[in-house]
Amino acid sequence: MKLNWGTAIVIAFIGFIGFIMFFVVRMSTDDKYNHELVADDYYQQELEYQNDIDKVENAKALSEEISYKKTEEGLLLSFPKEIDQLKIEGKVFLIRPSNKQLDFEMPISLSNHYLLIPDNRLLDGRWNIRIEWTEGKETYLYKSALTY
Repeated sequence: MKLNWGTAIVIAFIGFIGFIMFFVVRMSTDDKYNHELVADDYYQQELEYQNDIDKVENAKALSEEISYKKTEEGLLLSFPKEIDQLKIEGKVFLIRPSNKQLDFEMPISLSNHYLLIPDNRLLDGRWNIRIEWTEGKETYLYKSALTY
């Protein structure tokens, strides 16, 4: 059977469209290619972004930043010495970008300007840490990415 050039072009278009549709269906149905937002309330967080910028600026105005180091017991967060540890209230959010089920938050309860996050709560790998706290009327925010 002999094909003319018009029929060959139609067959090429149908083959190309079938190839593209195969990948569209495969990407939308396979759980391996699940691309969800980092946070469920992403749009609400975006509306409050200027408040976050102000909180970050307040934290940068302190004499020292929050620092962290890995110890045998877990992740040790060191808060600035100028903060009154008895008046501080807030939360530490640890977000695992690769697995939403590992995300957790814990209240800030300082002992001598240090907060220990137990080792059994953290797996090795990348974490995003977000520390939000208030001292009196001032609100502060510290954000960082760390590899544990």
